[in-house]
Amino acid sequence: MVYDREFLLSLYRKMTLIRQFEERVKYLFLEGIMPGTIHQYNGQEGIAVGVCAALEAGDVITSTHRPHGHALARGLTVESLMHELFGKPTGCCRGKGGSMHIGDLSRGMVPAVAIVAGAVPMATGMALAFKMKKETNTVACFVGDGAVNEGAFHEGVNMGAVWSLPVIYVIENNLYSASTPIFEMVRVKKLADRADAYGIPGVTIDGNDVLKVYETMRGAIDRARHGAGPTLIECMTYRITGHSRRDTCNYQPQEERHTALENEPIRRFRNHLVSSQIASEMVLEDIHKGVEAEIEGAVKSALAAAGPAPEAAMEDLYV
Repeated sequence: MVYDREFLLSLYRKMTLIRQFEERVKYLFLEGIMPGTIHQYNGQEGIAVGVCAALEAGDVITSTHRPHGHALARGLTVESLMHELFGKPTGCCRGKGGSMHIGDLSRGMVPAVAIVAGAVPMATGMALAFKMKKETNTVACFVGDGAVNEGAFHEGVNMGAVWSLPVIYVIENNLYSASTPIFEMVRVKKLADRADAYGIPGVTIDGNDVLKVYETMRGAIDRARHGAGPTLIECMTYRITGHSRRDTCNYQPQEERHTALENEPIRRFRNHLVSSQIASEMVLEDIHKGVEAEIEGAVKSALAAAGPAPEAAMEDLYV
């Protein structure tokens, strides 16, 4: 496929935004400035950006306990996320969701579900609603590799297959479910092979190649919009940070980590843009500086924002 230069630079900027957002947030936590905990997305940026670039207005994504990258890729603002992580009522979920429950349905993202595979039935249900209302929208359901052994995953994917629903199940296989290698927990060589049991297409791709992710997602969305049902896409990647902020990754072999750092999506895409003469190093550096300024502005804004009123604790409750 032939791509417009501005589109390619937008992909690079979005991946850079996710990486620098995660790095800034990490230090805010380490310095004791930001409350709670985080699960970072470093190394997986090509998946979120490639998937969400293929979506249209009205399409929806569901997310996991590692949702920052999905949110930024779908178009939530840095400021709304930063305010949310600081627990401010000006956050995307009024400061009540925090890191693992961010989202904004008006921008096409249901607040994230931290329970492993918990969003799969939800995504399938939304796809059913789209079909019943005869709408052409689709749902992209992000799950980690550890989710494929959960009952909710099997039930949700099977239902989507049986009813030919417009949902794409995206497995982000970063090789580790927390600290346990995924292939100590499954016998299949490719998680996408499980699609055969549901009677739907399954494909395993290089999740660190943002354009491959985008192209694969475009094809899956086209199938879904035309009533052909779900696709299971396994995106191979690597988490180049801890499972959570306290994880030192001692379980990851050094050689494996070194290879992963050489192959991470931003480095690869940057090299492609420069070698193809699509952008110079100076242009890409300017993108980095612009992203950094945007993030710093969001931090200052979040720190200056007023905290919640005490009576807000009694709002948004089911009684």
